[in-house]
Amino acid sequence: MAAPTLVPNLLPMIDINKAKMISPGTPSWLESCATVRRALEEYGFFVAIYDQISSKLKQEVFDLASELFELPLETKVKNTRNMVDGYIGQLPNAPLHESTAISNATTAQAVESFTNLMWPSGNDRFKNAISSHAKLVGELENFVNKMVFDSYGAGKHIKQYIESTTFILRLISYKPLQEGLENGEIGANIHTDKGFLSIIHQNQVNALSVETRDGQWIDVDFPPNSCVIMAGDAYEAWSNGRIRPAKHQVIMKAGDQTRYTAVLTSYKEGTVEIPEELVDEEYPLQYKPFDHMGLVEFSYSGTLSDMSGSAAKSFCGITA
Repeated sequence: MAAPTLVPNLLPMIDINKAKMISPGTPSWLESCATVRRALEEYGFFVAIYDQISSKLKQEVFDLASELFELPLETKVKNTRNMVDGYIGQLPNAPLHESTAISNATTAQAVESFTNLMWPSGNDRFKNAISSHAKLVGELENFVNKMVFDSYGAGKHIKQYIESTTFILRLISYKPLQEGLENGEIGANIHTDKGFLSIIHQNQVNALSVETRDGQWIDVDFPPNSCVIMAGDAYEAWSNGRIRPAKHQVIMKAGDQTRYTAVLTSYKEGTVEIPEELVDEEYPLQYKPFDHMGLVEFSYSGTLSDMSGSAAKSFCGITA
């Protein structure tokens, strides 16, 4: 089985279905892993073709997201905790954006707890669909992480990493342009994600833009049976500066319908060590061991003068 390829100078697109069929440790596997690694190093993200999460399940998730955001505001704000795992909405600088998050979303207990908070009498359809989706996407994240670790020769660390990983699922609504708002209104301001990987599924509305290394912005199209896999700040530090977290934003345009996304992000509990395999003459140690949630809290603390980019260097970078 031939390894998936990355075509230079085009939107990075990788068929993960093919990678799943390759035996780990084989030359084809390592070639496939290198393709994923190069995409994250060069672009900070890639479009993944992956058909093991059914269109029916994804559509049900977006239908349920619509139902969720139609709840009264006083119900939705019950999930208000912080910028990472709570409700976000009513923001003057992002009037089209509304979202809420489920911590530990790959566990049935956490999804049930969130469901009961929103619907005290229960909502089995929401609970079952969200649990199924989060579990499948979490398995995909673990698989892609294994590919990255193996490509760097750091595969011996993947078991411990997976065992200490938690996932946060954020359901997001981007409303259509409203009267008085201009075409090209911001749905989400320029930012990088703060986790290791974020996997983004969306309905049919394309609005995601990503900045390339040369400062150009490219619009991201989601083909059928696809998702976007995005590297975050934690991967920059863990990889000793090799992986580039991609700056991205959401721009809603005239004629768009409501855009719904489901974004599952991986976070590591405890201290993150930079693997010795990623430190060499070309890449001397650039980052100290760091607490991942400490990095997240620092990112939203207001300490940074520019919050649109990665916080990894400021939080745990080694200065000369």
